[in-house]
Amino acid sequence: MANITIRNLDDNVKSRLRVRAAEHYCSIEEEVHIILHDAVNEGRAGPRDLAQFTRECFAPLGGVELELPPRGSMREPPELS
Repeated sequence: MANITIRNLDDNVKSRLRVRAAEHYCSIEEEVHIILHDAVNEGRAGPRDLAQFTRECFAPLGGVELELPPRGSMREPPELS
């Protein structure tokens, strides 16, 4: 992994980074890492939710209505003695 050094960082920016990191319960270094990661990946599709993907694939077909079977009463728990 690469290391970078940021020189001449404005005190106000550093202070706001410290507050932001504290709000996210992480270090300033981790907060900067997250900010940079999000910035370079902006607009890229992340991992997809399988349920959402399935809805998107089958929504044009009109969907499906399923009949649920009637629910019966619960059985008694077994005796363990």
